[in-house]
Amino acid sequence: MGQAAEQAAEDRLERAVRAAEQALIEFEIAVESFRVEVENFSRLHHQRLGPMYTRLDELDALIAEAVAAQTGDREDIRYAWEARALVMPMPGIEELFEGLLGPDGVHQPEDPDAPRRVRPGEEARRLYRELVRKVHPDLAQEEAEQKRRGEFIARVNEAYAQGDEEGLRALAAEWEAGPPAEEAQPSKAEELYGRLEWLAQRKEALAAVAAELEQSAIGQMLKLAPEDPDGLLNEIAEQLLAQVAERERRLEGLLRPAAD
Repeated sequence: MGQAAEQAAEDRLERAVRAAEQALIEFEIAVESFRVEVENFSRLHHQRLGPMYTRLDELDALIAEAVAAQTGDREDIRYAWEARALVMPMPGIEELFEGLLGPDGVHQPEDPDAPRRVRPGEEARRLYRELVRKVHPDLAQEEAEQKRRGEFIARVNEAYAQGDEEGLRALAAEWEAGPPAEEAQPSKAEELYGRLEWLAQRKEALAAVAAELEQSAIGQMLKLAPEDPDGLLNEIAEQLLAQVAERERRLEGLLRPAAD
């Protein structure tokens, strides 16, 4: 293939990459917009309908308890306990901490696996001092070399803090060996193919996020009325109010004989 043909192929590849980038941007905007919409609808759903669901759970517990009181049946009693467990209040602070709460706050229990203080030995101190004198970032002029030295000395500090003599020797040998040889720079075509591969992976990840949002309970609800989510909330609220009224009538009927 001649140089002109190679350049033409590279130009086509670059145009394909730019087109894929723009398509990914639009897809990402759509996914993020839907995510925000799901999040907002979820918050509104909880604010407006949460109290109704709570009331229904309470009524279900009261009905189950009334039935169990009348029948005395073991299965009814078990069901009443389960229904009440759904609406029981959160345990108190003292119950949550189970004796760990004292007058001056929470006492942390002793952790047998907690790291112990390490005092580096003389050999570790010697290796550490020698390494720091060779590696310190202030010995470099170029920014890239200062960064490399800074990252390396962080590893040295970690090994010293653990008193790891073998680790310090390994780091000293690594430093003496010098930096790894620079990898050959990819050609422009290779860079473009790599970019296309990354774009495809990113699109696949976004598609997974979008699928998870669409399959969620809130996402499924939004699908029912994408143009009028508020109307959908009103419709659900009316259904819940009807269920609350029905349960209240049933509870009243169960309690009336006892009152009489």
